[in-house]
Amino acid sequence: MFRERVQSISYLRELITRNSVQKLTGGAVEHSCSMYSTGSTLTELPRKLNKSERKPMVRSFNELKREARLKRKASENVNEISLHPPDNGLLVKGLIPVAHKVYAARAELFSCVSRVVNSIAIYSCRLCGEVHVGCPPHKIRTCDVPGSPTSKEHTWTRGGVEHVLPLIESFHLYDRIGRAVSHNERLQVDRIPAIVELCIQAGVDIPEYPTRRRVCPVYSVAGRIIDFEKRFPKEESIGKDIYAHGFWEHKSTEDCNKSMELHFNDIRAVATRGMELWETLRSGGLKLMEKYAVQTCGYCSEVQVGPKGHRVRNCQAFKHQMRDGQHAWQEATIDDIVPPVYVWHVKDLKREEALEHSLRRYYGKLPAVVELFARAGARVGEGYASLMREDVAVPELDEVKWVV
Repeated sequence: MFRERVQSISYLRELITRNSVQKLTGGAVEHSCSMYSTGSTLTELPRKLNKSERKPMVRSFNELKREARLKRKASENVNEISLHPPDNGLLVKGLIPVAHKVYAARAELFSCVSRVVNSIAIYSCRLCGEVHVGCPPHKIRTCDVPGSPTSKEHTWTRGGVEHVLPLIESFHLYDRIGRAVSHNERLQVDRIPAIVELCIQAGVDIPEYPTRRRVCPVYSVAGRIIDFEKRFPKEESIGKDIYAHGFWEHKSTEDCNKSMELHFNDIRAVATRGMELWETLRSGGLKLMEKYAVQTCGYCSEVQVGPKGHRVRNCQAFKHQMRDGQHAWQEATIDDIVPPVYVWHVKDLKREEALEHSLRRYYGKLPAVVELFARAGARVGEGYASLMREDVAVPELDEVKWVV
């Protein structure tokens, strides 16, 4: 009895409140409710991890322990185990065209971004490194790093291609299933972009960075890799065309980008082509990583392409003293080698006002490359619809108080 009376009183109170608001606003409540969607399909981006937090694991610890237990049990039996490509040192023939396509897409993508950057401004915060595409930069106060002002406002400076497409490097391996790079060899082995190293290991041949291509596979006997080939084939002389050092000579890894000249001046066509190349780079890299292992540190951005991580003690992340500077290696994702730098998305490109801090929950986000090409006139794919928040209308500053 008492419960029914409470429900009826709550219903009457809600009805009175609704009628009073409609009288005061002249029926504008229904219009505002239909204008501002409450059923947004926003996809939450991965939150920024604290310094003491580890990156999410691709596979759970229990699965990794189970796999290690099976390998340890199999190594007790002295039996020859046949490995499949690429674990046996041979290439996956079906992924060789994919590697060439990804390598060419990366080179042309840099050309497209360089062309569009000349027309659309890019800003970067001098303190926290946040990126904004377009002019003017936003006023959202999210600069929260040591040395930032108390107002948490960003200190903007003009950025470039490196802020839209950050460079993630990896040690180049002559033999991908050989021993790992030691700490004493850190200055003798070249570092190249991780996506380029992935393409090289998958079948792309670059004269400046040679790699060993096996004809006979390796075998696993009692948990140890047995290579029946000689260290170097007979047709190769020891040390010929093999440069394991010399990165201080500033070998240009972007020479192929300089030769990529686009034969059209239509900025919209360049942006459309760049959007296709970005999707090709991401999808192709994901296909390669399904077969070719890539390792990343669980606490910093270090990446090593190959079945194992290197042994260079240069980790400066959380509790690196307990690991003697060694990296906490784990399985990498496509975001580790081709990181999408998320920026605030601007729906109305003709609007010259900066994004306001009080309306930040109505704004969407996009990767910086996608936002750059979208501002140049390219069409954004449906896969980014949940990030853009196109189903939510951004209210004016005088309408914020009416929004529930």
